[in-house]
Amino acid sequence: MDNISDAIGVIAQSADTLFILLGAIMVLAMHAGFAFLEVGTVRHKNQVNALVKILTDFAFSAVAYFVIGYQIAYGSHFFVSADTLAANNGYDLVKFFFLLTFAAAIPAIVSGGIAERGSFRPFLFASALIVAFVYPLFEGIIWNGNYGFQAWLGSTFGAEFHDFAGSVVVHGMGGWLALVAVYFLGVRGGRKPGVAFAPSNIPFLALGSWILIVGWFGFNVMSAQTLDGISGLVALNSLMAMVGGTIIALIVGKNDPGFIHNGPLAGLVAVCAGSDLMHPIGAFVVGGVAGGLFVFVFTKLQRSTKIDDVLGVWPLHGLCGVWGGIAAGIFGQQSLGGLGGVSVMSQLVGTAAGVVFAVVGGFIVYGIVNKVSSLRLSQEDEYIGADLAIHKIGSTNADK
Repeated sequence: MDNISDAIGVIAQSADTLFILLGAIMVLAMHAGFAFLEVGTVRHKNQVNALVKILTDFAFSAVAYFVIGYQIAYGSHFFVSADTLAANNGYDLVKFFFLLTFAAAIPAIVSGGIAERGSFRPFLFASALIVAFVYPLFEGIIWNGNYGFQAWLGSTFGAEFHDFAGSVVVHGMGGWLALVAVYFLGVRGGRKPGVAFAPSNIPFLALGSWILIVGWFGFNVMSAQTLDGISGLVALNSLMAMVGGTIIALIVGKNDPGFIHNGPLAGLVAVCAGSDLMHPIGAFVVGGVAGGLFVFVFTKLQRSTKIDDVLGVWPLHGLCGVWGGIAAGIFGQQSLGGLGGVSVMSQLVGTAAGVVFAVVGGFIVYGIVNKVSSLRLSQEDEYIGADLAIHKIGSTNADK
């Protein structure tokens, strides 16, 4: 019987390892979505830079999170023998891989806001600092119970802050960090308020959106991290929020393809926090509100003389992430068809803490880096485009 029990234990551990590995691969693929969403939105002279930023940001984030960030968040490190690391079928290793893909989403989000005028190396360095120190500090507070913040919320308001898949921890953090970076950079040269630069390639924009949509089911469902925690409710809620965001963005955005392809992303951002609690109808409403919120705020930003958020990452991730954190406390209530166990006050306080953490951390990191080396491209480099200025090659070649 002991042999049978041991065999079942090994199979279960192997299944958990494979489960979270598949989630890591799906979220890794989402970074291609970030890349193509940006490629399709920016002008032709900045397409190569968009692709390069996402990949190099991921590489530097991996090193920063491996060496520093993961230990800050979870108290674990990898400076032990490979024999120790391989225990339990290497589950702890693929868990790191999965959580790394979340951490690396932060600079990928910021990339869309600073596009077309952000200096390459300074932002690469800033991204590494954020993934090493700023993001994991808040991640550990919320998802690992560090420093007693969650315990305090539980004792004060009856429930801890609930963010199942990162509406606030990941998306909110990325969106509000992006707002700070955009503030430091100012507007693009030649941009006139109310007259937006047209997207360079709608098919690429749409491809990026679809890759993100598909990968998001790994982002949300696999946040259970073990096979016995998997929930079809998370999958259906993600689907309904995506659909709600699409429909409302279609209506409010007046058939604009950019809004239509960002609407589902807004819905998915918002549903992350409470996707394991809400009723599917509640998820549909949450996604719909997020889709409308994105269209309304991004339209307003196009008229701004100071905020030039190229992909609208602050409304998409920052504001919709805030809405998602609060919505989990509303639509997670049993009175609205949810599973309960959440507190509106805890969701408000936890969400506000995430915003403050991102803004303060962003001003510290971007402020220091900007003092050392300008975050913005020179006027000449911005004019000729980041592709030629930084990478010495354009995205296409018409030579025969």
